[in-house]
Amino acid sequence: MRKASMQLMAMSVTAAITFSSFSVDAFAANNNKVTSVMPQAGITFALGNSQVSLSSLQESVELEKSETESSSSNAGKSSADDIDLDNTVTDVTPLASTVTDRVLSDIQEATGAVISKSAAAASETDEATEETSEEESFKSLVIAKVTNYVNVRDSASEDGEIVGKLYDKSVGTYLDEENGWYKIQSGSVEGYVKAEFCVTGEDAVELAKEVGTRIATVTTTTLKVRNGAGLDAEVLGLVPIEDELVVTEELDGWVKVSIEEGDGYVSTDYVTLSTEFVKAESKAEEEARLAKEAAEREAANKAAKSNTSKSTSSSGSTSYNSASSYTTATSSIGSAVAQFALQFVGNPYVYGGTSLTNGADCSGFVMSVYNNFGVSLPHSSGADRSVGAAVDGLANAQPGDIICYSGHVAIYIGNGQIVHASTAKTGIKVSNADYRSVLAVRRIF
Repeated sequence: MRKASMQLMAMSVTAAITFSSFSVDAFAANNNKVTSVMPQAGITFALGNSQVSLSSLQESVELEKSETESSSSNAGKSSADDIDLDNTVTDVTPLASTVTDRVLSDIQEATGAVISKSAAAASETDEATEETSEEESFKSLVIAKVTNYVNVRDSASEDGEIVGKLYDKSVGTYLDEENGWYKIQSGSVEGYVKAEFCVTGEDAVELAKEVGTRIATVTTTTLKVRNGAGLDAEVLGLVPIEDELVVTEELDGWVKVSIEEGDGYVSTDYVTLSTEFVKAESKAEEEARLAKEAAEREAANKAAKSNTSKSTSSSGSTSYNSASSYTTATSSIGSAVAQFALQFVGNPYVYGGTSLTNGADCSGFVMSVYNNFGVSLPHSSGADRSVGAAVDGLANAQPGDIICYSGHVAIYIGNGQIVHASTAKTGIKVSNADYRSVLAVRRIF
């Protein structure tokens, strides 16, 4: 996914929800499956408009094998973790910084919070003082604590006009309080929310630590993930450019991230770090997003009707059915996608690959499956987090939905399971969808 200056994690709401003058100011999701909120992985609003093809990465495995870490011509630089050294970006992380520190800092900057520092915070070596300062900072935020969203109004009254929505666990800056209402600033929205549906002050301290997700975006062609924070550590897996990985720990020059092969470490020379969290969405922003998602869904359905592949294929002694053979008058296109994808279980995983028979990586598998239904998707698990429309979590997933994880992507097949190109050891296989933490669920049709 193309990097944005600030990425924001979005929570999901129902596609049918629009702004109204109803007096109810907090809402829970109904039984509709598709939701339409800001992109679930964060407001980059890229939505597939600026995607990159990674088909050139098929030679990465050969490059990995031929690399000699001990004889690098750039002595003293962690070039062993970068197959293409010409496109590196350095984002130096201070010694012993924590993910929570960075999440807080980014939230403060993005929300425009003006936070006074206590005199005691001057002593950086005093851990107790640092913790106190951090908690004081969190107290300046207002965080929604609802099932779905709370309305933001232009005055401290239920008669006030709705100017935006503050989604569950989304963050705003406390400006004032008036008769049981908090005045907040969040994203482009300024207005009032009912205090009973939000937390601030002491109650916001612990909740604030949960609202942000620290993300490392790969800035080099192919990045090595190691099982330890050092160049002598074994390589756990490879990650392509613009992939987005969840950060669980920050060290001096290294961050711990989650990939399909497990948790490992990457050099901060080859990633940029950012924090995703949810902000309020204005009425105009919601209307624009809903219109865009509706147009994309209509285009996808039209493409599937006219361009679904009728070609069969074979590999060795195995024959594969065409995508069109799974499309019936009584089944959804999503179900056809899932059934078509399942016939490739057992085929190999190949880093950078896009062949359903000879080998594909996770995003290459998803891309190639959908290509057989006339839909073009990016060859990037990070970019897949912004395609289509957001779905309200795994509980509402339907066959054919795209399930996004840290550095990985899969296709939902129903009954709590996914089909995905997992690793070189396992190939294309079926797994439980909740085997890892889900970052986003996206729906194309």
